[in-house]
Amino acid sequence: MKVNDIVTVKTDGAERREGVVLAVEPFLEGTMYLVALPDYPAGIWFFNEEENPEGIFVELKR
Repeated sequence: MKVNDIVTVKTDGAERREGVVLAVEPFLEGTMYLVALPDYPAGIWFFNEEENPEGIFVELKR
């Protein structure tokens, strides 16, 4: 995923929410995505873990 991609994010107890990627920061264990959501236009950081499917919070919108 890259900046300006439309994605969905997994949040606590709710349906996936749609947002736009503002920044991408790779790390050894995975990737951080700054995602703008309607309630949080400045963005919220989400971390996708490389080795854990349950740790994937950001997905490209299909």
